[in-house]
Amino acid sequence: MNRREFSFLVAGTVVSGALPKCSAIVASAQAVADTSEISPQTDELYRRWLVLDCNSAPPLEEKLPLPQSDLDMARNSGVSVVKMTLGGFGSDFAGTVDEIAWVQRLIEMHPDYFLQVRLAEDMERAHREKKMGIIFSFEGVSMLEDKVDRIEVFRNLGVRVMQLSYNGKSVFGAGVLEPNAGGLTTLGQDAVKKMNELGVAIDLSHSNPKTTTDAMAASRKPVIISHAGCSAIHAHPRNKTDEQIRTLADKGGVMGIYDLPFLAPSPRQPTVEDYMAHVERALKVGGEDHVGVGSDAGVSPFDTSPKALAEFKKSQEARVKAGAAAPEEDRYPYVVGLNTPLRLEVITDQLLKRGYSPRVTEKVVGANFARVLREIWS
Repeated sequence: MNRREFSFLVAGTVVSGALPKCSAIVASAQAVADTSEISPQTDELYRRWLVLDCNSAPPLEEKLPLPQSDLDMARNSGVSVVKMTLGGFGSDFAGTVDEIAWVQRLIEMHPDYFLQVRLAEDMERAHREKKMGIIFSFEGVSMLEDKVDRIEVFRNLGVRVMQLSYNGKSVFGAGVLEPNAGGLTTLGQDAVKKMNELGVAIDLSHSNPKTTTDAMAASRKPVIISHAGCSAIHAHPRNKTDEQIRTLADKGGVMGIYDLPFLAPSPRQPTVEDYMAHVERALKVGGEDHVGVGSDAGVSPFDTSPKALAEFKKSQEARVKAGAAAPEEDRYPYVVGLNTPLRLEVITDQLLKRGYSPRVTEKVVGANFARVLREIWS
């Protein structure tokens, strides 16, 4: 794990609590997905579709250029577009600008493999040219430094998705770890208005129930929940209720199901079956036009080497110290069977095997998020 991966990890994935012994997980086949059973028919469809993961990241290294192995991994994943978190949950204005510049440099150095998605047509271009499009996004608000006008500054740099809070309370609203901290503030109302005006998608993944409800009501455009799960399957602060999912769908929005341990009760590591239970619940409640994938994990598989696990433990400690850790963060951030660059192809195969049509499956693995972002950005 390197500095960039650490930033992404701290921004959105689990990093706290006691973990299984490293040797047990390294020795276990559970840590690596088996994609050998994916059918040729699934592969043909998957490679044809625009695939969009609404919370992920390309393979990243401390130094540029990237090694060819990482470039091949990005291309062979079949993922056309990722929404990438920048700035973590606590980065200041200057640090976030620096990180944006770094990713822009990565794209500049590898133009045959990556492009920045600033406009809706860039998503189709990435798919057509077999590149990985990168949508810049925020999960925290610290980089705005309490200034609504900063939203426009970052929009001009190509940040097209923003949240109103991380897990705690912010000047705009409150996060899931503050369920009784109220909803959208007066400044938050101004932020929603500004995001609507500038075509910045409002992401409510980390918002508490009141902020979620208030923001849905205040926004004149659809909103998204880029990465979450379903409370009806597993009750957890990061998962959304059926009522929230229905309201989101009625607003025209889309919810992405994440690839995190919060899909199942602790201490069990979730499996593909758990993942699909959340997908199917969201489809039942929200409908086929309002469900997608937001892995909250990079394209690179979770690294179970001793060195990486030691660095991961350090990131856990930092997250706990910062007060950002959610309940049940006592497992590694992967789903058994999905710890692979071909994660979305496995999900595609699972949907088709469960009897969902190619049309519905294509929506879930990319078309729904592409549609709603196009509408919000217009």
